Amino acid sequence: MLSYLIRRLLSALFAIWVVITVTFFFMHAIPGGPFETEKAIPPAIKANIEARYKLDQPLHIQYIDYLGNVVRGDLGPSFKYRGQTVNGIISERFPISMQLGLTAFAIAIILGVGAGIVAALYQGRIPDYITMFFSTIGISVPSFILGTLLMYYLAFKWGLLPAAMWGTPKHVLMPAIALAGLPTAFIARLMRSSMLDVLNQDYMKTAVSKGLARWRIIWLHAVKNAIIPVVTYSGPLLATILTGSFIVENIFAIPGLGKHFVTSIYNRDYTVILGLTIFYSIILIALNMLVDLAYTLIDPRIKLMGSKE
Repeated sequence: MLSYLIRRLLSALFAIWVVITVTFFFMHAIPGGPFETEKAIPPAIKANIEARYKLDQPLHIQYIDYLGNVVRGDLGPSFKYRGQTVNGIISERFPISMQLGLTAFAIAIILGVGAGIVAALYQGRIPDYITMFFSTIGISVPSFILGTLLMYYLAFKWGLLPAAMWGTPKHVLMPAIALAGLPTAFIARLMRSSMLDVLNQDYMKTAVSKGLARWRIIWLHAVKNAIIPVVTYSGPLLATILTGSFIVENIFAIPGLGKHFVTSIYNRDYTVILGLTIFYSIILIALNMLVDLAYTLIDPRIKLMGSKE
């Protein structure tokens, strides 16, 4: 186990270095710069600004300096938001996106897994048809359409929830449902397919022939094995929704991290682009490692490569 974790950690560091390098040079290859606006800046002022942020230095020097700052945990200042650093933006905005993302993730897992199990157990019957019908709608309807419909009915027409902004638990529910729509539908279909495959295995038929209780067969044998594909999907899913959804956050005026993810590209805010890309990469790699470890907890037959008993 220890050797496996060491190898994964080294590979994670290498992957992060590759992400930094590719993003850094691709970003600087894009025409334009962070201080080029529609209104021309006098050359002398522009030169002073670029010198302040060391943008006048050769590209390889900028790259080495940035790597050194990243190693120290400093992601640099924002070029567009005066007085703010990338670290500050992440520490301020990420908790909001995390609260929204965790709520959406919980909704997707609970409803998706539950619906998939019901659909598999009642294959070819009404619960199965209902689950597949709503799953198809969930996959087909974009989050911004679902968010707009929720806002119209739940906020404006029925007055059950606040329409936008942030601050109370009520503000979380509607955008979380909009964000969870597609993953809930996908998990339901994934769980149904996996559950049907497990139910048709020989060891399941053996368990039935032994006279074990139905609930015991379903929960301790079927669900435990069928949920592995969902666990695989949950790692990238959680990483994606934790960093925020620009569309959902924009619709509901949520001051999360997703907005900065997109606007930093438009603004050519190099440090914010790099910082958020690194942050997203770390979350994605860490969650994938946790998913690999979760496999052994769900199914002891799965062994991590390189681990010894």
